[in-house]
Parts: sequence; structure tokens; C-alpha cells
Amino acid sequence: MITRKTPEQIGYMRRAGRVVAEMLARVQAAAGPGVSMAELDQVARDVLSARGARSNFLNYHGYPATICTSPNDVIVHGIPRPDVVLAEGDILSIDAGAIIEGWHADAAVTFPIGEVDDESVRLMDTTQRALDEAIKQTVEGNRLGDVGWAVEAMCSEAGFGLVREYVGHGIGTAMHEEPQIPNYGPPGRGLKIKTGYVFALEPMINAGTGATRLLDDGWTVVTADGRRSAHFEHSVVVTEDGPEVLTVA
Repeated sequence: MITRKTPEQIGYMRRAGRVVAEMLARVQAAAGPGVSMAELDQVARDVLSARGARSNFLNYHGYPATICTSPNDVIVHGIPRPDVVLAEGDILSIDAGAIIEGWHADAAVTFPIGEVDDESVRLMDTTQRALDEAIKQTVEGNRLGDVGWAVEAMCSEAGFGLVREYVGHGIGTAMHEEPQIPNYGPPGRGLKIKTGYVFALEPMINAGTGATRLLDDGWTVVTADGRRSAHFEHSVVVTEDGPEVLTVA
């Protein structure tokens, strides 16, 4: 069921979004060569504790951590393990979420560890711009196909591979609500967007093909060809004045 959120409910989500933005900023500041994924998870836990928020990732269908840490060829849902350590030249995606008064926010960012190769820079830039273009389409009267097409067109122009199996989603009193929001689709088709809808938009783009592979842990999704992937996400509310990003400081 798709629900329109009230101003009061959006206020709680805005508070949760600020916590998520702080989590991502603190984790990025702590990341560097020699730092383990488990250490970064603890940074995120500390932010949640300090802000009186709860994690919407921890124990979600058994997920064992507070954030998802996805380096290099990991697309999404990487588990922050103590034996996975960052090195110069890596790229790292962090996906984080928080709950305030029962209301959720969710966001992700991909960033370099030191100096990275030109293709990785272009991959991250393309994915970030794809999210920006998708956000621009979340206005009253547009359709979800317009949002997906914005991502697909950006990816195609750059010559990268689009991940199709994993999509954006509605968000509210649950982290994943209706509707599902593919990062592709014909413009002018799909659900009509209305004020009060809140979406978690999250393009995932690969340097090679869009093909994916699930590891034996049941969570970690990697590129099938071993090339790198980038992931950016924001929680966005549709207002009378256009889209408002909730997951910012």
C-alpha cells in the first residue's frame, strides 16, 4: 500500500535523515587505508547511540550489522567484517539507515580511498549525477518511469552497466514500502507521483556489465565480471515546491 505522509510524519523522517547524513559523514571521515569494515560499523553505531536513534539495518531479516560496507566490486549489502581492510585506491560504498519515533530514513554514498583510477572517478560521478537527475523527476504529476529513465539514460550515455535486480523503494514506518522504483523504464509510464510520497532512490551502476552475483553469505552482491560498482541513495519527499532530500545534514 502506498501512503502519503503528513507534515508531522515527514518531520520525524527529516530528523532520521539528519542522523543518516551524520552516519555517512562520520564513516567517510574515518575510512582510510588500514581501516577495517568492522571499525566503520562501530563509528555508525556510535552516531546512532549519541542521537537516540535505532538502526533499521541491524537484524533486518537477520542482517548482522548497522551499515552495509561494499568495497570495489561489491554492489550492495556487503557485511562489515573485521578481516576486510581498506587499501589505497579502493572505492567504498556505505549504505546506512536510522529510525526516529518509528519513522525511517535510508541513504548511501560511494567515495574513494586516497587516489583512485580515472574509471572509478567517472563511475562514481556518473552514479551521483544519475541520482541527482532521478531526484529532479520526483515532482507531482510525473511518473515513476520518468525517475527510472533518468538513471538509465545517464548510465547508457556513460557506457556503464546498469544494475536492474535491485531497486529503489518507498519508505516510511518500514524501511522498504511500496512502490518499488526501478532504475530504468520508459518515461511517462508507471505510478503517478503525488505530494506526500517519500521514496528512497538508489541507482547502482557497474563499470562493466550490469550482471550480478550473490555470495554464499546470502547478503553480499558483487559484479559478475569482477569490475567495480558505485551506489548512491537519498530519501526524498515530494512537496508542493518540488523534491526535498531528507537525508542531508
